Amino acid sequence: MSEQNHNGNEQASRLKFDTKLLHFGDEVDKATGASSVPIYQASTFHHFDIHNPPQHDYSRSGNPTRQALEDYIALLEGGVRGFAYSSGMAAISSVFMMFSAGDHVIVTEDVYGGTYRLLTSILNRMNIETTFVDMTNLGEVKAAIKPNTKAVYIETPSNPTLKITDIGAVASWAQENNLISILDNTFMTPYYQRPIELGVDIVVHSATKFLGGHSDVLAGLAVARTDSLGRQLKQLQNGLGTVLGVQESWLLMRGMKTLGARMAHSEQSTAKLAAWLSGRSDIEAVFYPGLQEHPGREVHERQSTGYGAVVSFDVGSGERAKAVLNRVKLPIVAVSLGAVESILSYPAMMSHAAMPAEVRRDRGITDGLLRFSVGLEDIEDLITDLDQALRG
Repeated sequence: MSEQNHNGNEQASRLKFDTKLLHFGDEVDKATGASSVPIYQASTFHHFDIHNPPQHDYSRSGNPTRQALEDYIALLEGGVRGFAYSSGMAAISSVFMMFSAGDHVIVTEDVYGGTYRLLTSILNRMNIETTFVDMTNLGEVKAAIKPNTKAVYIETPSNPTLKITDIGAVASWAQENNLISILDNTFMTPYYQRPIELGVDIVVHSATKFLGGHSDVLAGLAVARTDSLGRQLKQLQNGLGTVLGVQESWLLMRGMKTLGARMAHSEQSTAKLAAWLSGRSDIEAVFYPGLQEHPGREVHERQSTGYGAVVSFDVGSGERAKAVLNRVKLPIVAVSLGAVESILSYPAMMSHAAMPAEVRRDRGITDGLLRFSVGLEDIEDLITDLDQALRG
């Protein structure tokens, strides 16, 4: 980061969050006054003086467009350094490459299916061991520690059952035991939840989701709490080459500017949808931290400023779930979430298909479970549409 950019980000850090989304230190090009970060479509950079190399020399190692994005997410999360990757899984897998053969990690049991697949079919071949625990139970987390444990990996709210982990409690315990704490903040985004402020060491995002917000960019982000962790992540990002391209970096920054407005609108709609679903006798269960009966609501309210825009609900059977998916007209039926358009997903066949059926059932991911990511449509239209799909 240049001294000029550093000063700009220092000034931005004192602003309120909604203002930071638009005034993040690089929002105006210093050379031309352009109101958008330039896209530096270059793979390499000229050395005007071989004895004084430029800040950027090769785009895998660093690019001004990607750097602006990386500084942007570091500012929003309250970390010291940010990193942009070619996908959410590229971000997660790069972070896990901090660990070596013989190491052990403790992970939220109902973790995203792609993370589960990485841990159980790739990292296990490298002798990196995983213990999955119900992270809503701190005692279970503590009981899982071994002499070779190096990290704890948190998802809260978890995907797709929206269980809530006490971030501060787990992060504090991890610090006491010299463990690295990592948290997937995809569902809440820094708009509603800033884990680094609660003691978490590394925050990761599938920025494809709410941060991008428009179903048009594939991207991942990570933010380090300390310079030491930042240096480790930079070495891995450069060494693995898992970087985000400049066009995608620019698209992601454009999407992030409207994060506050999108999240606030979608959350209001999601609360109405969750309440409507809870009042139906033909719905087995509804999972949303904003509901009074949600078991993790109190903890969630201590560590987050909102409830998010994802609600999951069990319609009773796989047969009925598939029928609903085929009858809805407004939400797109697809993998992913967090877009301006509503997305209805079927975890058993989509996000968590990598989990064996018995593992899904143990984690409460039933064949009747649907996940609704609420977009910007009028909520009454969404409810009317879902009602006809449920009635058949």
